[in-house]
Amino acid sequence: MDFSFVIVAVVLVVAMDFTNGFHDAANMVATVIVARAMSPMVAIIVVSIATFAGPILGGTAVASTIGSFVTIEHVDPRMGFHVITAAVLATISWNLITWRRGLPSSTSHALVAALAGAASAALGFGHVHWGFMDLANGQLTGFAKIVAALLISPLIGFLMAFLLHKLVSRLMTRARPSANRWIRRGQWLTAPALGFAHGTNDAQKSMGVLAALLVCTGHDSGGGIPLWVIVLCSTAITTGTLIGGWRIVKTLGYEIYHLRPLSALDSQVSSAAMIVTASMWGGPVSTTHVVSASIMGVGAAERPRSVRWSKVNEIAMNWVATLPASALLGAGFVRLLSWGLP
Repeated sequence: MDFSFVIVAVVLVVAMDFTNGFHDAANMVATVIVARAMSPMVAIIVVSIATFAGPILGGTAVASTIGSFVTIEHVDPRMGFHVITAAVLATISWNLITWRRGLPSSTSHALVAALAGAASAALGFGHVHWGFMDLANGQLTGFAKIVAALLISPLIGFLMAFLLHKLVSRLMTRARPSANRWIRRGQWLTAPALGFAHGTNDAQKSMGVLAALLVCTGHDSGGGIPLWVIVLCSTAITTGTLIGGWRIVKTLGYEIYHLRPLSALDSQVSSAAMIVTASMWGGPVSTTHVVSASIMGVGAAERPRSVRWSKVNEIAMNWVATLPASALLGAGFVRLLSWGLP
């Protein structure tokens, strides 16, 4: 296949990774900024450095999961190119749509659904490893594993944040207001931990897509994730994080629950622990969903009536819409590419 087309696809994957970092920057810095632990610019720089280290030091288990659930190695390279390019275009489109509305949304959900939709439309349902039949044998694989990780992780994040905040709040019942100064200092550890967790999971998704693209077009043997792919994706997501999606900071920091220093710290600890655990297992999760759910969890533990459940409902509806909308976008883009490209 003409190498120029591959270059275009690589640029699009990098752009998707950029919008991922751009979109998810708010997830990582909103709690720090609202708690006044760091200034916005310092928070972005600290989290960006940690995000860059994440995919380089965190392994490639998630990339392998993403890169293998759609089978495109043995198809016409042009069709493989169309599938991946369509999925990337659909993901970028959904990221920009939700960013414009100021809604936290999942790049992970969008990418997985777009890949499944594009592959099904272009190649047939048999080219997606759905994994539902393996459930009967007690195995969690393919699309089923990815969806399970994406759906279960926010619930676990909510529960972890709820229980942690209940425990810590009880231990600090008699603490003086001056304790907030130490809590804010603690976020100089938890905020980069969340950034590192984000890098270990989210950047690997684009790494998996890029590796699959190279294999299906005959430019890589599929022996693993090349180092240059890891560095490129790390750089793209970090650059997006540095610029940041400030529209979503307001939603996460104020419109779900007005965070305080302790609740912000507990949210960060819960989110980072959940995402790192999932990355070690190879399960792609959504930083957006986990962080949003942890904010809901600390709010429910502290002042349930102060949680803006109407906003939570709006965010949840956006989450539900992401899978079908992205799948349809992926299918639509692959049809357009099949008609318009050789």
